[in-house]
Amino acid sequence: DDCNPQADRRVAQHILNVHRSKWNSRDDAVKPPFTKEQMQRYIRFCRTVNPIITVESQRVLVDCYRKLRQGDTMGRSRSAYRITVRQLESMVRLSEAMARLHCDAHVQPHYVREAFRLLKTSIIQVETSDVDMEDDDDDDDDDNNGGNDGGDAAQHDNDDDEAGAIFRPGEYTGQDEENQDKPDEPMEDEDALAEAEQSKAKKSKKKKTKISYEEYESIATAVATHLRSLETEGDEGEDGNNNNNNKGVMKWSEIVEWYLEQMEQEIGDSLEVLNEMKKKLNLVIRRLVNVDMILITIGEPPRSKRDEPNTRLSVHPNYVVS
Repeated sequence: DDCNPQADRRVAQHILNVHRSKWNSRDDAVKPPFTKEQMQRYIRFCRTVNPIITVESQRVLVDCYRKLRQGDTMGRSRSAYRITVRQLESMVRLSEAMARLHCDAHVQPHYVREAFRLLKTSIIQVETSDVDMEDDDDDDDDDNNGGNDGGDAAQHDNDDDEAGAIFRPGEYTGQDEENQDKPDEPMEDEDALAEAEQSKAKKSKKKKTKISYEEYESIATAVATHLRSLETEGDEGEDGNNNNNNKGVMKWSEIVEWYLEQMEQEIGDSLEVLNEMKKKLNLVIRRLVNVDMILITIGEPPRSKRDEPNTRLSVHPNYVVS
């Protein structure tokens, strides 16, 4: 429903005039150009017309159907339903209805174009936003953990030294002055708050990579379709024996290499485009495993990014590849 100020004003004025006519004896608000009986006779006559599709209109129908299908072949479409032969039949019926409306014995090309416009407008488009994926950096976390482990070890050594010291009654150790200088519990609370603020700062520094919905669906569909095709090819091995263990299973790194080979023409000789494509592909695969559950891990799941290349993946058995 497109916004048109002039059309909206006329519609609103007409509705208000109709409501006003209920309270007035005059019937000036509604003045139809034809009577009810005339419209009924006109509709009965239109139903008797059997229009014929001309050769030119047939070519226009094929071209319009091809345009509808083109918008539905790139991954999973944003429309509420897929474009099939049913939409072609609907366009034919609408074109014939336009010819009957004009009492024309032939379906003209402009009738087909109007039917195409009506059908295209009636298709509900599902608005979807871009896919946000966090790009976590596990290496920094490992370094931070290593630093903490070292600090804990040093603290543990100090505790052992203090535990091994011999305490003699009446001997000056200096602990009383240290205890007087140290504050009580609030110091530990401040340290806990500082650590919490540092953890929040780390989370806020996580990089987020945006991928368009079409690109995400295209990569997901390509990967899932390839893995599902391997299931049918792997039903029987080269020697004719069943080989169900490796059926439809690929390593994470093998999936990345396979998809980059498919996109070789688009990548070209640019190393920057190659790295960007590889990064997006890893993010999509990670989301397919952890969020969408379209891919499942075979064996032990990866504990960090370093374990991902050797992780064996397969399509979820309940997922239907469209």
